[in-house]
Amino acid sequence: MNTIIAGAVMAFFAWSSTGLPSANLATEQAQVAETNLPTYTVHMTGYNAVPEQTNADPMTTASGARSNPDTIVARSRDLADKLPYGTIIEITTKDGVESPCGLTVVDHLIGYRVVADTMHPRKKNQIDIMFDAYDTVQVGKSQVNPAIALGVCDDIEVKVVGFVGINEIPKSQFALAAIVKAMPFALGN
Repeated sequence: MNTIIAGAVMAFFAWSSTGLPSANLATEQAQVAETNLPTYTVHMTGYNAVPEQTNADPMTTASGARSNPDTIVARSRDLADKLPYGTIIEITTKDGVESPCGLTVVDHLIGYRVVADTMHPRKKNQIDIMFDAYDTVQVGKSQVNPAIALGVCDDIEVKVVGFVGINEIPKSQFALAAIVKAMPFALGN
């Protein structure tokens, strides 16, 4: 809901003095997105919402959101100011770097992610993708959990593409992608 309201407010202020929408609204929004939405280079790993990898209540993230391996990502504490809870991110490899680690094996499971969890204090400049503890992917002749298949990735780019309230995190990648696409500053809108 906050996303829709924010979009409506931004659209309202983009209207010209004649009361008609600006002809260059999409271009203006793309420029805002390019200048105001940062990209960070980080390390990336994966985890599962199980007590051995989280805490005694693995179904609740540090932000209070429900654990959801389809949409949640944790970030190291040193990134709290750059990636506060509710930040929607897009994850890509750094230009010129071939698929590091096992990213190509799990790429189809990542999509957009919402920052809603925090990593152990010893971790620095890192994100941790939540995967389904019961899911598997093919690695060679074996079926392994996506967190294991991913391994430790370096030179991962995390681009901020939007924000959502912690209580409004969608339950699926499809719904999260729809929110990103509907944001007034999303490229291509």
